[in-house]
Amino acid sequence: MTDTRKTALVVRASRTLGLGLTAEYLRRGWDVIGTVRDTRRTGLHDLAEASRGRLTVESLEMTDPEQISALRDRLAERTLDLLFVNAAITRGDIPIGEVPTDVFTEVMVTNALSPTRVVEWLRPLVAPTGAIGVMSSDQGSIALNTEGGQDLYRASKSALNQLMRCHAARYAADTRTLLLMDPGWVRTELGGPDADLSVEESIPGVVETIEHHRGKPGLHFLDYQGQVVPR
Repeated sequence: MTDTRKTALVVRASRTLGLGLTAEYLRRGWDVIGTVRDTRRTGLHDLAEASRGRLTVESLEMTDPEQISALRDRLAERTLDLLFVNAAITRGDIPIGEVPTDVFTEVMVTNALSPTRVVEWLRPLVAPTGAIGVMSSDQGSIALNTEGGQDLYRASKSALNQLMRCHAARYAADTRTLLLMDPGWVRTELGGPDADLSVEESIPGVVETIEHHRGKPGLHFLDYQGQVVPR
């Protein structure tokens, strides 16, 4: 009998949005590979133990190019229906003129360079009809920035969006779907306790939007309700 289960790779799947995304795909019958940054036990390990072999935990510090290359080699025989990169840090709401250079570099490397490097290097593992997604934010939208604030975080998400646009242009004939996903304002460590949504309210919509667009080539910037986010 042919195994028709689909496979997702979720990068940074150990907590909040990444963990929720992993759990939702497992609930939908997928096999999932989830990455953690180090050897510490996380909720992803608990989920893997309960998954009856459908969730595999891999180690990846995605800011380290050698680790990305090593993961690509370990997964060389796998075919992915979805590659999703979940990564974001913030270092406070500091006016850009006061941001230390090392903090600027850290946020840009984590939020923009590293996710697109993962996309570039792991793209060959994704099936031609598959999807590649990154967790973006409406704060990366230039058109929607009417109030300012969170200068560095906004800039890093705008940079991520632009780098994904570059990727889409470079591979214009590619049949894979490219997605910039805005999960909404979610109650996470980054979103804070006053955010509008819980992970449980955001993630099913994120997955539904991914699945609705998977198989549709081109780059799409969408929110968790499937609405287009202005760039």
